[in-house]
Amino acid sequence: MKRNIVIAAVTAAALIGGGTATALATTGDDQGSARQAANTKLSDDGNRDDQDDRDDRDDDAAKVSSSDVTAPEAIASALKHTSGTVVSAELDDEDDSDKLVWKVDVLSGDNTWHSVSVDPSNGKVLGAQTDDEDDTAQVRAALKGSSVTAEEAAKAAAGKGVVTSVGLDEDGKDKSWEAETRKSGGAEQDWKIDLKSGKVTADRDDQNDQDDDVDDQD
Repeated sequence: MKRNIVIAAVTAAALIGGGTATALATTGDDQGSARQAANTKLSDDGNRDDQDDRDDRDDDAAKVSSSDVTAPEAIASALKHTSGTVVSAELDDEDDSDKLVWKVDVLSGDNTWHSVSVDPSNGKVLGAQTDDEDDTAQVRAALKGSSVTAEEAAKAAAGKGVVTSVGLDEDGKDKSWEAETRKSGGAEQDWKIDLKSGKVTADRDDQNDQDDDVDDQD
């Protein structure tokens, strides 16, 4: 009699335990489904962001490839229009539109800044305007003793890809020309060009940023 009571108690406990386990399992499935759905959404959002980035790079690459005028040619054209020292040149959208222009910053002998717009299809100057800059003395100091011009720096960097911008880095201890290039696949890279020797080296800060981006994606 006692043995039967014990068996009945064990069976009841098993049933109760099984019911509890089933309930927990069901609850766990619901939570797991919710987590899976959330993870799937995050993954989809990430994939869409990656695709958007690739589309942007493809669009930028297409725009760059449509430019017949190189950075050195744009600089030469700007200097014919406005004499002085070119401090930067960049292939960029005009007034946030889809139309690309070369924007060349020229520092004239009287320390007046000029922004010269050059047509990337034929090299003609589209217009120029004066700008107010507060780093004239700093730029002059950085260029003192330099033997490499912006045009020469752009030509040196052209061996690494299509130059989309070149500009003076007058900050910090190691002053140099900086250039951005783009290859046919859309990959961008930054370079430093020595102000005296014209030697081109990879921008280590840019490389570190790329490594950080890879780590974040992992």
